[in-house]
Amino acid sequence: MSKAFTTDDASEAPLVVPPRSPLPAGATNYVTPRGLALLRDELHRLASERARLDGSTSGDPDRPRALHVLAARIGELEDRLSSAALVDSGAQPRGEVRFGAKVTVRAESGRERYFQIVGVDEADASKERVAFVSPLARAVLGKRVGDVAVVKAPRSEEELEVVAIEYEGATG
Repeated sequence: MSKAFTTDDASEAPLVVPPRSPLPAGATNYVTPRGLALLRDELHRLASERARLDGSTSGDPDRPRALHVLAARIGELEDRLSSAALVDSGAQPRGEVRFGAKVTVRAESGRERYFQIVGVDEADASKERVAFVSPLARAVLGKRVGDVAVVKAPRSEEELEVVAIEYEGATG
């Protein structure tokens, strides 16, 4: 088969490294202890992968691209780690929603939702972890049990009553 009909040109395609979750300009990079540990673990995994590829003598034609992508990801991660501001949820005021809080809210329909306010790199809606810069988190920050927060979405508004506030490591 002629080389003109193969996909060997893929190595010449521009490299696209998916960016980390965005942190708004000027925003402090708050992290929970769990979030900081996850970032450090990720850096360790990426550094191990880079060392493995650096030591490889396989002649893999994709190796230089893989090393470039790893270097870019490691650089972004090191920047994020260097700007991380660890928040001790045990020191947060118990009666108020702050960073690290586990919050239960009730919608007007009576449906309750639970979520934790975390850093942008730790956010995962499928695990009830929302970034502190999200509309939901911004709406409830500073609220107390019984307060109503208005969450503004592009096409609607939702009123949520704060039902419970918990913090990891809380002793009472």
